[in-house]
Amino acid sequence: MLDVDGEHVFKLRQSWNLSSRFTILLFCLMGAVNGQIRYSIPEELKPGLFVGDVVKDLGLDVKRLVSGKARLVIDDSKQYLELNRNNGNLVVKERMDREEICGQKSPCSFGLEILLENPLEFFSVTIEIEDINDHAPAFSKKEINLETSEWAPIGTVFLLDAATDPDVGLNTLQSYSLKPTDHFSLKQHNRADGSKYAEMVLQNPLDREKHSQHLLILTAVDGGNPPRSGTVQIVINVLDANDNLPVFTETLYKASVQENIAPGTFIIKISATDEDEGHNGNVTYSFTNMEEAHQVFIVNAKNGEVRLSGNLDYEVVHHYEINLQAKDHGGLAGTSKLVIDVLDVNDNHPIIALTSFSGKIQEDSPHGTVVALISVQDLDSGKNGNFNLNVNQNVPFTIKQSPRKYYTLVTNGALDREKNPIFNLTLTATDEGTPPLSKEKTVLLEIIDVNDNAPSFSKNEYRTQIVENNSLGVSIIKVQANDADKGQNARITYSLLESEVSGSSVSTYFSINADSGILYAIRSFDYEQVKEFKMQVQAQDGGSPPLRSNVTIFVNVQDQNDNAPQILYPVQTSGSVVAEMVPRSADVGYLVTKVVAVDVDSGQNAWLSYKLHNPTDRALFDVGLQNGEIRTVRKVTDKDAVKQKLTVVVEDNGQPSRSATVNVNVVVADTFPEVLSEFTDFTHDKEYNDNLTFYLVLALAVVSFLFIMSIIAILSVKCYRWRRERMFYKSGANLPVIPYYPPLYTDVGGTGTLQHIYNYEAYRTTDSRKSDRKYSRPPTESIINLDTDGTPTLTHAFIGRPASSALQ
Repeated sequence: MLDVDGEHVFKLRQSWNLSSRFTILLFCLMGAVNGQIRYSIPEELKPGLFVGDVVKDLGLDVKRLVSGKARLVIDDSKQYLELNRNNGNLVVKERMDREEICGQKSPCSFGLEILLENPLEFFSVTIEIEDINDHAPAFSKKEINLETSEWAPIGTVFLLDAATDPDVGLNTLQSYSLKPTDHFSLKQHNRADGSKYAEMVLQNPLDREKHSQHLLILTAVDGGNPPRSGTVQIVINVLDANDNLPVFTETLYKASVQENIAPGTFIIKISATDEDEGHNGNVTYSFTNMEEAHQVFIVNAKNGEVRLSGNLDYEVVHHYEINLQAKDHGGLAGTSKLVIDVLDVNDNHPIIALTSFSGKIQEDSPHGTVVALISVQDLDSGKNGNFNLNVNQNVPFTIKQSPRKYYTLVTNGALDREKNPIFNLTLTATDEGTPPLSKEKTVLLEIIDVNDNAPSFSKNEYRTQIVENNSLGVSIIKVQANDADKGQNARITYSLLESEVSGSSVSTYFSINADSGILYAIRSFDYEQVKEFKMQVQAQDGGSPPLRSNVTIFVNVQDQNDNAPQILYPVQTSGSVVAEMVPRSADVGYLVTKVVAVDVDSGQNAWLSYKLHNPTDRALFDVGLQNGEIRTVRKVTDKDAVKQKLTVVVEDNGQPSRSATVNVNVVVADTFPEVLSEFTDFTHDKEYNDNLTFYLVLALAVVSFLFIMSIIAILSVKCYRWRRERMFYKSGANLPVIPYYPPLYTDVGGTGTLQHIYNYEAYRTTDSRKSDRKYSRPPTESIINLDTDGTPTLTHAFIGRPASSALQ
C-alpha cells in the first residue's frame, strides 16, 4: 500500500427526509510503491462526480495518457468508473450500490488497472466503497404471531424474528425496542458474527380471562445519522395452561455439505423434547429466519430432518445460519441454531482474458518483448482456485507472472517470419483442484517482416550467347532474384555494376530493365573485336536499409560469316608481276607454289577451301582443296603453253559462303633466257609499241641484263651443286614468296589458317630435281621478279606456313 501524503475531500450533499443534509468525506491514499493507489468513496455517488486525479497521484504526464491510449481494466463486468484522458480525472460512470457489490462484506472494495500502451504499463487502483445509511432495518414478516399459555412462568423467553439491515458498521442494525412493556420486556443479544437479535421475556403473569391477546410493537433501529428504523407488530395469543417448553437436544447444530450435492439430500436431523403429555407434548419443527435459507433448505415439521431443497453454490453463499424452533401445541417453543457450512468443489474452470493484445510483433523483437497482457480468474477457493498458465511448447514464447493474477506473454527466442509467419498460440490455464480443470484459449500472432534477407539469384552465374551484328535493343537474357522477405522488403530492382570492356564502360554495350531483370544490347557487337563480355548485375531490395547481392553474367559473341577470306600470298601488286617457274622436266605432283589465305572469322566460317577457276580438261595444274598447294597433275608436254595464268578461288565454309580470288602466273621453261622472254609478254601482254626508238633502247637494256644474269646464274649453279649429294629432293618447287606479312595474321588465336611461322631459304636450279632447301633466319628466297620497266631482279622474302603443312 501507499504512504499517505495527501488528502482529497469530496463533499456530497443529498436530501434526506426533505430537511437533513450530510457531508461525505473522500480520502485518497497515494504513493509510489508498485504503482498502486487507493481511493475511498461513498456509495450512491451520481455519475460524473470526481473520484481522483490519477495524473497527480501516479506522477504521470497528461500527454502520456493520450499517447498511451489510457484505459481502465475492471475485474467486474460493470464499468463503475471512467477515465478522462485529457485531464487524468477518474470520475463516476455508473451508480455504485455497496450492498449489491459486496453484500455484508466489509470493507467493500474492488480493483481496477490503468493500462497504458507503447510501452506497455499498468497501474493498480483500489476503490473502497464506504457505506451510507441508505437502508432501514426491515422484518421479513408484517406480523409476528405468538402463542403462550396463561400459565407461562415469569421469565419465559420468546425468540423474536430478527430484522435485517444490508448496511454495515454503524449504519446497520444497532438495537431493538418494544412497546408496551406492561407484561413483556425485551432482551438484546449479539451473535458471534456481530449480528443482533432480540428475545421477549415475560415479566408479569398473564390472565387469559382479562386479556386473551396482547398487541406489541417491535422497533429495530440502526446507528445512522439520522437513524433509520423498522417496525413489526407482535400478536400474542394467550392459551390455556401448558407449562413446559420444548427443549432441543443441542443448543447449536452444525453441518457441512459440498456445493455439488443434489436437491433432496439429507443434511442433519434436529430433535427437541417436551415434558408435557398428550397434546401439549407434541412438538413441531420450523425455521424462524428464512431470508437466505428458505429456498435452499427444508425441515420436516414432524421428524426434524433437514434436507436440501435447492442448489448450493459456494461462490455465492458459503455459510448459512438458521434459527430453529420447536413448538408444542400449547404454544410454547424452544429455540436452537443450525450452522451449515458449504464446502467448495472444483466446479469452475479458469477464465482466460486478453487484457491487451495487438496480434502482431516484429520479427527482430528482442528477447523479453511483451506480446500480450493476460488476466486469469478462477471462482473456486483454496487449491481449487489456484491455477497455472502455460503456452504451447515449441514456440519462442513464455509466460511470466505479474501482480494481481496478471500474466505477460513474452518472447524467449528468435523470431523468423520467413520460417514461421504466423504462430498459433494456445494458452492453457489449469487449476490445482482434484480432478484439475483447465481452459484453453487460442490466439493468432502475426510476425511482421523486417528486411533481413538479401536478394538471392537463381543461379551462381549466368551464361548466354548472342550472334554478332545483332540488332539494337535485342533482349539477351533474363536474370531473376528472389527475396524471402515480404512486401516492400521483397521488391527487387536490377542494375548493372560499372566495369570496363575493351576500354569502354559496360553500360555502353548493355542495359538492364530494373524491374524485369532483362538484359538488352544497346550496340551491335563484332566478334572480331570482342568475343566475350563479363559483367556483374546487382539486385537490390526495397528495404530500409536496402540489401544487395551480385551475380556474374558471361555473354559470348557468336561469329557470323561477315568476313571474306584474305589472300596473303601471292601478293597482288600493280607495280610488278611475280611468276612461278616450272621446269619442263617436272614430275607429277611437282609443287609450284602455295596460295596462303586467312579468314578472321572463327569456326567453320574460317574453314577455307581452294579451287581453280574454270580449269580446262587438259589442265597442267591443280590446287589442293585444303592446303592451297598448286601442283602439277601430269607431265609437261610440248603443247603446253610456256606461260600460264591460274585463277585460284578461296572460299570459306560459312552460310552463305564468301570467297576471294588470286591470279598466279606460271612459266614453263628450263632456261633463264626462256623465262626472261616470257616475262616481257607477262608485262606488256603482247601490246606492241609503234615507237621504234623505245623498243631499241629496251632491247639493249635486256641484252645487257641477260648477260650479267647469265654469269651470276652459272656461278650460282656451280657453287650449290655440291650439295646435291647431301640433300636431295625428288621434286623441288618454286616455293611461295611473301614480300609482306601483316602482323594481324601472325596469330589469329586458332581461328585462321596460319598457326605457326616457319622461315626457310630455297635454292633453285634449272633442274627441279636438283633443287635444294634449308631453314634459316632471316629466311630468304631467290625468285625472279619483273619490275615495272621489265627488268628482272633477284628478290628475297620470308614466308610463314602452317605447322601442319609439309614443305615438299
